[in-house]
Amino acid sequence: MELKEQFEKAAADSKNLPAKPDNETLLQLYSLYKQGTEGDVNTEAPSNPFDFVGKAKYEAWSSIKGKTKEAAMEEYVALVEKLKGVNA
Repeated sequence: MELKEQFEKAAADSKNLPAKPDNETLLQLYSLYKQGTEGDVNTEAPSNPFDFVGKAKYEAWSSIKGKTKEAAMEEYVALVEKLKGVNA
């Protein structure tokens, strides 16, 4: 299966995990997904000081700036497989 197909399957599978991941893992999934689909962060940081979720997402995505889309996709697929309980 091609990487893009694996990535899209993992994205679908991530919605049906056996248990909800902790917030740190959710941020990791978010940042890898965004990096895999859009590349480096391309928006401004949220300006609302009370948008804690938005800021956390922005910082998580920004923290992996420079990672290739392919590397992000591979890490995302591996992380979803791990969360599903399947050895990647």
